[in-house]
Amino acid sequence: MPETAHPIPAAVAALVPRLREICGGDGVLTDASRRRVYDTDGITHHREVPGVVVLPTTAAQVAAVVGLCAGSGVPFVPRGAGTGLSGGALPHPEGVLLATSRMRRIVEVDPDNECAVVEPGVTNLDVSRAAAPYGYYYAPDPSSQQVCSVGGNVAENSGGAHCLKYGFTVNHVRGLDVVTPDGVLTRLGGKAPDSPGHDLIGAFIGSEGTLGIATRVTVGLTRLPERTVTLLSAFTSMDAGGRAVSDVIAAGVLPSAIEMMDALAIEAAEAAVACDYPAGAAAVLIVELDGPAAEVRSQVAEVTRLCAAAGAFETRTAADADERSRIWKGRKSAFAAVGRISPSYIVQDGVVPRTALPEVLRRIDELSRESGIRVANVFHAGDGNLHPLVLFDDGEPGAGERAEAVSGAILDLCVEHGGSLTGEHGVGVDKACKMPRMYSPDDLATFDLFRGALDPRGIANPYKLLPTPRLCGEVPGVRTGVHPLVESGEAEQF
Repeated sequence: MPETAHPIPAAVAALVPRLREICGGDGVLTDASRRRVYDTDGITHHREVPGVVVLPTTAAQVAAVVGLCAGSGVPFVPRGAGTGLSGGALPHPEGVLLATSRMRRIVEVDPDNECAVVEPGVTNLDVSRAAAPYGYYYAPDPSSQQVCSVGGNVAENSGGAHCLKYGFTVNHVRGLDVVTPDGVLTRLGGKAPDSPGHDLIGAFIGSEGTLGIATRVTVGLTRLPERTVTLLSAFTSMDAGGRAVSDVIAAGVLPSAIEMMDALAIEAAEAAVACDYPAGAAAVLIVELDGPAAEVRSQVAEVTRLCAAAGAFETRTAADADERSRIWKGRKSAFAAVGRISPSYIVQDGVVPRTALPEVLRRIDELSRESGIRVANVFHAGDGNLHPLVLFDDGEPGAGERAEAVSGAILDLCVEHGGSLTGEHGVGVDKACKMPRMYSPDDLATFDLFRGALDPRGIANPYKLLPTPRLCGEVPGVRTGVHPLVESGEAEQF
């Protein structure tokens, strides 16, 4: 692709010689075709070619690049592995995309202090692999854990199937080396489990790159359990599966994971990976239990009994690690698998109180039938984190708009029932305009005040997380600028 297709803006071009001095010639991408590789993240329906891409290999390089941006007023966007699902790493066309994918050192595994120190480009699963010889693993496990990076997990406060028992990224990070938006490298926390004073680590985690970039992460490690057992229960209705979830939690059993898939999600998974789930199931539950062997044996018997009482027509227990992997394969592949049954789809991410699940799922089904847009439901049933997959054919006139309307209505349902716009995928650019549905103008102004204290010029991943007046209509008190998508007419207006 010729450079004229996506010319480098003058303000960015002026930085290129210095960027090459900092990161080396192969660490600065200016060719239009190479920059275009970074034009989106996992959601794909928002695209923007970055002004330039830099690939630092050290924290000092990150600090120098950010400092250069700060000195010139050029915005920068942090990017990890690009697997995010909210447009959090959507580039700025007149800014620097700073990708940490070359920062992949596992600096230290410290079993005595039950922690590891890693660079932001290390994949989530590689932390567990490095810790396994010492009898430990890293508990947060997004479905994309084979490829998603720890730095991205920190930015989005990622969770995963096992967050029901073990919590999210924020529950496992002890320390961060951070480059602030003015280019200063600083350290928050360390190996100790807690630090006095304001929880700056908690504020940074989930800030989606708007408060700076993590260059080193100290994560807590969890001891490998003595026993892990995975069950698969099949039901003839979603209501029956939901009842089983409520009964298990009410019985005082805390599985490490309870995942649920509906018939459409099962169909997609079977087409993609032939997971061999029970035929005729309208819903399946994947329940995983871990801990001391005696306790797990007792819990397996109790969960099996409760699922049968709720109407399960079949329950399988994985006999070994291979069977456990096969059970999980269908669930872990669900997002990508729907591509087998639909040309296009939107991955949504909202949370509701567990008790509201049956009502919300019934309403999602009504929305689907009313709009003619199919919705496949895959979710962390134990903590009410929904991942509806809104399916449509982008070649059909009006289908994309109907799908967006259904997707937005699902988020409205979540908020109406006392839930949240996002459980683990973040807000990014995809949901920024919906933040006023969950927060008051005063709330948003307070968020913006905190963000502005660290980034007064608004150059750190601008137009993400918080709504902007011209992007979403007038939002009193929120000052940050206008995203380029507005000019293209792609942004949602309120």
